[in-house]
Amino acid sequence: MPEFNSNGVRLHYEETGDGEPLLLLHGLGSSHFMFKEEMEHFKNGYRTVAIDCRGHGQSDRPAKFTLNDHIEDAVALLDHLGIEKVHVMGVSMGSYIAQGLALSHPDRVGKLILVVSKAHGKTSSTQEMLVRYADELEGIPEQKQMEHLYKYVFHNLPAIQKWQEEMLKLEPELSVAEMAAANKAMEGFDFRAALPTVAAETLVISGSHDGLNPPVRGKELASLIPNATYIEFEGSGHAPNVEEPEKFRETISNFLRR
Repeated sequence: MPEFNSNGVRLHYEETGDGEPLLLLHGLGSSHFMFKEEMEHFKNGYRTVAIDCRGHGQSDRPAKFTLNDHIEDAVALLDHLGIEKVHVMGVSMGSYIAQGLALSHPDRVGKLILVVSKAHGKTSSTQEMLVRYADELEGIPEQKQMEHLYKYVFHNLPAIQKWQEEMLKLEPELSVAEMAAANKAMEGFDFRAALPTVAAETLVISGSHDGLNPPVRGKELASLIPNATYIEFEGSGHAPNVEEPEKFRETISNFLRR
């Protein structure tokens, strides 16, 4: 099982393909399994690497960690693999890590792809939504609350439900305490002042129906990065790679090739 150590924490990753390196950073509560289809697609032309962030998947799950820990873990993975420069794609939480990596190590990032993202947040978007719909969630067990809110998060619900069932077979679900730690790590980040210094050519993708990180947040993010292109997927919510998979992979491929 491919793994490495980052500041005393054991982290799992998967690697496939040959060519220019491409790092995939997953969303909150997920793992490298969310990129199963992308890894298969991009292995033809790219050395594709996907990590299980600390607190997620098959990596160690410490009780406390921060967004900066995630960023340092990404750097440690590149060092472990001997990768000097890499294209980076991050989805939701992974996009915040990607922003931090591009800002702290600009010389190591080629192209930057930020999916269903935002530039700042007092809390995680998940926690923010749970608070917003607290009355509606009363009496629903904690582990089922986000599932109840999917109608506000996604657009293509049949595709999401099928994908969710598949993921549950592959990846161990986070406990309530583990999810709380993952949410806590997202509190209080704000890259807005530094984003105008990002030199990487950047693609920002939002889903029109995303109630978690709505398009207004993606547009703000893109406006702050000098060399950024903004695209909105009209048939998607918070998971364009699942809700409009062919369009998503084609868009990413075109961006990386140009």
